[in-house]
Amino acid sequence: MSAPIGHNSAASVLDDQATHSFAKDQLKAIVERIERLEEEKTTISDDIKDVYGEAKGNGYDVKALRTIIRMRKQDANQRAEQETILETYLQALGML
Repeated sequence: MSAPIGHNSAASVLDDQATHSFAKDQLKAIVERIERLEEEKTTISDDIKDVYGEAKGNGYDVKALRTIIRMRKQDANQRAEQETILETYLQALGML
């Protein structure tokens, strides 16, 4: 004996509603997580600016510090290659 056709379609509607509700809740959670992370990113960015300001107040060159931070992120080989290219260009321009 098979179930009445109306029963199957009601179950299908309930499944669709549950799926829609789950997707809606999941989307909302993702958006809220991104918003929280964006807030944290802004806070961290402000903190970094404060540290650079402190360094400047103590007499350090902020541009040099930014260069050092960028260089420390690089692989040692990549950094050496970049330094070699820079030295070559400086020599070619008569700056060394």
